[in-house]
Amino acid sequence: MQRRTAGEHLSAVVPAVGSGRRTENRPDVRPTIDKNETTNHWRTCEICSIQWKSPSEFALHLREKHCTKEGGSFVCRYGTHGICPSLPLEGVSDKDYEFHVARDHVADDGYTNKINPLMAKQTRLTNQAPSLVSDQHKWTVYSSSVNLPAVLNDPRKSRREHDFFTKTWGEGFIENTVIPPSPHLQIITKANFEKYLNKTASKLKCHKVQSSQKQAPRLPAVTDKSQAELQQIPKMFFRGDFALENPETFQAVLPWSQFKSRGVGQSSKLLQEKLSHYLDSVEVELARQISQRSTAFFTAMASHDKLQDNLISTCSAIKDLRERITAVDDVLAKRSLETLGYKISRVNHAKVFNKLKLMATVHQTQPTIQLLLSTSEFVGALDLISTTQEVLTQELSGIQSFRHLGSQLIELEKLIDKMMHEEFVRFASSDLNRPIDDDTGPDEEKLSSIILGLLRQHKFSFLEDYKNESTTSIKTMVKQTVVAAVSEADSIDVEGNLGSLADQMRLLNFTEWLQMFKIVFINLAKLLHRVKMTWIIMYRLIDFAVGKSTSSACDLVEEESENNAESSQSDAQSDPQKDIAPDADILIAPVEHQRLSSGLKEMLVMLCNYAHDRSLKLLIARGKDGFLEKLSSSEFVSLSRSIESFVTQCETVCGKRSSSLRGGLQNQANKFVNRFHEERKTKMSLLLDNERWKQAEVPASFQDLLSAMAKGEISLALLARMDQGNEECKAAEYVEIDGNKYAVVGTVLMLLKMVAEYCQCVEDIPSVTLDILTRLIEILQNFNSRSCQLVLGAGALQLVGLKTITTKNLGLASRCLQLISFYIPIVKQFFAERLLPRQMTVLRSFDKILKDYNDHVQEISNKLIAIMDDTFNHCLSKWEVKAPVPSLTFREICKRIRKIHEAVVDILPPEQIKDLFIQMNNSFKTHLNKQLIILNVTNDGGPKHGLVTSELVFYTECVQLTSGLDKLDNMNDIWVRR
Repeated sequence: MQRRTAGEHLSAVVPAVGSGRRTENRPDVRPTIDKNETTNHWRTCEICSIQWKSPSEFALHLREKHCTKEGGSFVCRYGTHGICPSLPLEGVSDKDYEFHVARDHVADDGYTNKINPLMAKQTRLTNQAPSLVSDQHKWTVYSSSVNLPAVLNDPRKSRREHDFFTKTWGEGFIENTVIPPSPHLQIITKANFEKYLNKTASKLKCHKVQSSQKQAPRLPAVTDKSQAELQQIPKMFFRGDFALENPETFQAVLPWSQFKSRGVGQSSKLLQEKLSHYLDSVEVELARQISQRSTAFFTAMASHDKLQDNLISTCSAIKDLRERITAVDDVLAKRSLETLGYKISRVNHAKVFNKLKLMATVHQTQPTIQLLLSTSEFVGALDLISTTQEVLTQELSGIQSFRHLGSQLIELEKLIDKMMHEEFVRFASSDLNRPIDDDTGPDEEKLSSIILGLLRQHKFSFLEDYKNESTTSIKTMVKQTVVAAVSEADSIDVEGNLGSLADQMRLLNFTEWLQMFKIVFINLAKLLHRVKMTWIIMYRLIDFAVGKSTSSACDLVEEESENNAESSQSDAQSDPQKDIAPDADILIAPVEHQRLSSGLKEMLVMLCNYAHDRSLKLLIARGKDGFLEKLSSSEFVSLSRSIESFVTQCETVCGKRSSSLRGGLQNQANKFVNRFHEERKTKMSLLLDNERWKQAEVPASFQDLLSAMAKGEISLALLARMDQGNEECKAAEYVEIDGNKYAVVGTVLMLLKMVAEYCQCVEDIPSVTLDILTRLIEILQNFNSRSCQLVLGAGALQLVGLKTITTKNLGLASRCLQLISFYIPIVKQFFAERLLPRQMTVLRSFDKILKDYNDHVQEISNKLIAIMDDTFNHCLSKWEVKAPVPSLTFREICKRIRKIHEAVVDILPPEQIKDLFIQMNNSFKTHLNKQLIILNVTNDGGPKHGLVTSELVFYTECVQLTSGLDKLDNMNDIWVRR
């Protein structure tokens, strides 16, 4: 047997070490995937979960989705983490990549033969195991007797190559991670073996003694004489590179200098004797060594001869065995193999017959497709095309008569795609543009045929087509409705008016325009409902295409209406394959299903938003000339309710809140609120400027309104009755609230009516609550400041021509402010129930206003006291203690007190009057005390003391009779203690 070198062994075991590419001239020795284990691997993409009808579609999918091109090389990414385990990361050529996909991923013999028949044959030959009968003399890779570890651990190498792998594949080929010690293994030290060593020490000692006794006697050492003779021989003769051809060696063995000095004959003889002596010494030593090792030498020779004999007998036995196996093959196996051959031939004939039948069936493909297309059976036609292409690729590959059928089917498939697109656009246009009063649903059977065909071809542009058709229909419907309303209006001369449609629409009065707006909303709602019915069918078909169980349209409508609020979250968290039936026909991948479902929902939301936008354009066009700002509250409320009703219907359809139309309404509402507030602010300013601050009568409608407001109720009917001004009941003098009577001026009644109107506006238009609140606070603050300027600041003297601000004017102003202060907490609670939590801070303004009103009331009371204080000071400064009693001064003081009592007794409540006169009495005692000190009058019981006492008795009786005070405070504190 010829010995092979280590390099040959390495090349046989690792044929392509360091090479990242495989060419056609180099056979691929990597193991291919077993066909039995990977049958129909091409039917499903393990990463995308998409099923395929033919290997060619699967291979095209791998090239488009799971392959990257780096320079001129193709890198396969079909595997875990985007790494193919059977192809180098450096990439291969285009042809090698196709064969790699066919061999390792498609694993289909027919497709592999079609790609590269020569390489497929080489692969099959490489993967076949050797036959003991036919391949007994053929060397294969199984005949190799040396493996890679043996090559790497070759003992003949002087130095082992530690960088055998890293120099080719880089330092990253070998992991350099330091493996830490396992925490589950105990650290073993010498102390763990102490017990065992102590236990076996005696036995070990006995074993060493016995071993030393049984050792064979050593060879006798070299004698001193032979050692000395060997040492006399120059070391040069024992060197491994000893050669007389070397000039230096030759000069050392034959020194020519000695020959020249002694003579040639004598020197040569001495040299010959010396060399002979060296030779004899070496031969003696060799003979001695051989004699000592003769036994082992002859034993080795005998073993070698015995081994040679065993090899000869083994070869003879193997040869005899092979001859017997050949004979058995001829006698027992040959005929059986012939029988099997006949059976295989019969099977092949049956396959040919079936192929012919299949060819006849395929031949009828095109007429059948034409028949299916005539009945709009697009899915059936596409299934037939796909099945025919699969048959042509797998079972009829290489048939010359069908070599053009594949391309014809591809062109026919493209034609069907175009037909389905045109048919869908035609269907959508006819369904959306049919009469608006037609309540019949869409043709579900026809729509299903078109949608399933488009889904099967992965043509998802039908969503965009339907969206475009729907937007066009919405725009056209709105325009037609406006044209019909303008043409039917009696107040517009359509023939004589040459303006645009928007200009003609602005000529409609509010009633006609609102009626037109409602009709637009009704028609849009019907159109969106029609879109929703088609949307439901599409949604169910998409679920069916992914293999999910579908429900009826009614069930889907109920489910959508219940779960629209949380649909986005459930879609994001749900498993796309959760409801997929195991035996369903999958047309689209779960990822595509999720994308289409999201697109459908976005389309529905977009169409509702578009309907809002078109309606908003009508609203903006009508409001250009400020028409909407001039509406009354009831008219604007009716408009707001119509818009809110339509927006609610759209939210029911799409399940999401739209802001465009609401935003436009909010903008108009803000303008309406501005006008609403400015009108009432101007009206309030005019009322205050013309107010004479006299008590006004209270109509019954005002009393009913204020009574309802006190209970927190604001009735629109009461406001309407007030606006009509039909008073059947007699007017009252006071406003009665909770048993309290309030004498008020007419301006306050109008202010409270305005407050009610502001609150009613909030009820009608909730979106403007915060804006209304700020303006209501402004008008309340304005009334407080203006009334202060007119009464306390005496501004009314110039505006309305009052001669003076009387005590009655001050009392009326105080009582009016008290009535408004009574309603401020009620209004605050009204707004608190309608504001958002983050808006509650605005309510603090009511507390500030209430404090301002109370302060204003207190200032009026202080003003009344100040008037009497001046009277007391003026009268008492001229008073003298002398007869007659009562004096003129005290008579004047009592007269002034009676007059102020008569002014406020019918206006202010008794409690306030009592408090007012108590403070006046305190002021009187203060001034009287000062005057007594000036006059040096004391309570000494003298004549002056008696006169003062008589004056005080008169004053006390007068005050008690006038103000209703039962008892005044003790008057003795007016005297100075001495």
